[in-house]
Amino acid sequence: MDAIDVIRAKRDGGELSPEQIDWAVDAYTRGVIAEEQMSALAMAILLNGMNRAEVARWTEAMIRSGERMDWSALDRSTTDKHSTGGVGDKITLPLAPVVAACGAAVPQLSGRGLGHTGGTLDKLESIPGWRASLSPEEMLGVLRDAGAVICAAGSGLAPADRKLYALRDVTGTVESIPLIASSIMSKKIAEGTGALVLDVKVGSGAFMKTVENARELAETMVGIGTDHGLRTVALLTAMDRPLGRAVGNAVEVAESVEVLAGGGPDDVVELTVRLAREMLAAAGLDGGKDPADALRDGSAMDVWRRMISAQGGDPDAELPVAAETHEITAPATGVLTRLDAYGVGVAAWRLGAGRARKEDPVSFGAGIICHAKPGDKVTAGQPLLTLHADDASRFERALESLEGAYDIDEAGTLDQLPLIIDRIA
Repeated sequence: MDAIDVIRAKRDGGELSPEQIDWAVDAYTRGVIAEEQMSALAMAILLNGMNRAEVARWTEAMIRSGERMDWSALDRSTTDKHSTGGVGDKITLPLAPVVAACGAAVPQLSGRGLGHTGGTLDKLESIPGWRASLSPEEMLGVLRDAGAVICAAGSGLAPADRKLYALRDVTGTVESIPLIASSIMSKKIAEGTGALVLDVKVGSGAFMKTVENARELAETMVGIGTDHGLRTVALLTAMDRPLGRAVGNAVEVAESVEVLAGGGPDDVVELTVRLAREMLAAAGLDGGKDPADALRDGSAMDVWRRMISAQGGDPDAELPVAAETHEITAPATGVLTRLDAYGVGVAAWRLGAGRARKEDPVSFGAGIICHAKPGDKVTAGQPLLTLHADDASRFERALESLEGAYDIDEAGTLDQLPLIIDRIA
């Protein structure tokens, strides 16, 4: 085949044939299609879209570019969760142990943060000794021992996606819903899980800013999963304000441990329990132990400790603490009616909790503690946010991103999304 013919077909609004898709993905992975040619094809896909059959085939071609994991040696059903990312989204940390404590195995492949959105692996690496990189054999061992594993995807998993993702990042084609959906689902299907629950974030701190766009992405991904025989459900959840009170790495681990100990912020607990119930139902295990009970009776905490230890971490170790803090106080008395997730996320990034490039290091102790959430009454002068950084010079730029990021109003009228907006199945 010829790359120009494939580009023209999509440029002119046509449907790519299965043969064209298979060839294009394979040829690009092998270096036969040049970067500028795949850039043109990606832009044509962004502008003209793909139908369900095209997206399913594109995803399958990316899966076939690498290895596929197999958990058939386990004596229990597997189920997994994927979040599209946000600010303070530490849900994976308590969720995987909760679901494992209720009888499922959770082979969770996670990523690192970039920009204002945090990464699960960055959070966990703040635990002394914890390892993100595991071989498939090591993953299987942790699953047998603890019931859950959270680690980085190996280089052999959907290599076509890794190459295309980097290209999209520098060619203005990141926003293409078919390419987003196939990128996420190719890795999750190759991961070999038996069921999948998607947490599609909506709001200023999320990739999808509107409910309509988030619903389109969720429906596309659920369709891909269904077409590949993977039981898939999606929840649309709010990301117009930070999730929980902690935003960063070590501070989010500490908050996750609070949840596992039966406490923690109400929104984190509610979303953890709801996603856990969806994961168990998708795995056919909804008639057993309830996730809320696993948090109350300590069994989820037991799984957490085994999982962290099995990956080289010390669950009792002191977490990193930033050298410097800066407190923002409430400028007036009233009700906190808005706390913008994007503003808080950018501030945490500038404090050192995130990275601008994949190669950049992160500060494990950097981040933000939100002392008030939208709907809380505040008094002038009381702490509103505490900023943590290793270098005090970072505070100035972090404060700039928080200008206009919160409102305090006497009337207390809230204008925010419900925590759980919709369910797509």
